[in-house]
Amino acid sequence: MDVPAGLLTADAVRLDVELADREEAIRYAGRLLVEVGAVPDAYVGSMLQRERTTTTNLGRGFAIPHGSEGSQALVLRDALCVVRLARPVPWGASEVDVAVGIAAQGDAHAPALGRLARLINDPAQSAALRAETDPEAVVRLLVG
Repeated sequence: MDVPAGLLTADAVRLDVELADREEAIRYAGRLLVEVGAVPDAYVGSMLQRERTTTTNLGRGFAIPHGSEGSQALVLRDALCVVRLARPVPWGASEVDVAVGIAAQGDAHAPALGRLARLINDPAQSAALRAETDPEAVVRLLVG
């Protein structure tokens, strides 16, 4: 299955952002989803609530912050955002330096998450994402 066009765009990618901790990173990703018109402000609180109940840390430095159960009704359109941190922050049992925020009404984002899972498990691809300076190239790495 192909990744829907417009799910991740360069204006939803921020590279080498200085953030202090997990909560700040989740808020930043949430605000980015608000900026691109995917969700209202209330969704950010839902993302923080989700993290309080179940960590979104995938390991290997990646996390996928997203809304809590039932927050799909807040989503205006499916979208992803990427926040690459300048320095890893503690996120549950390990540290994270790449947060891929998710706003989804259904499962249109599933192909992108599949690509992300493959990227996380491929050291060369993970290194390429962490070294990339062009938001458009980050989009191509994650959604083609």
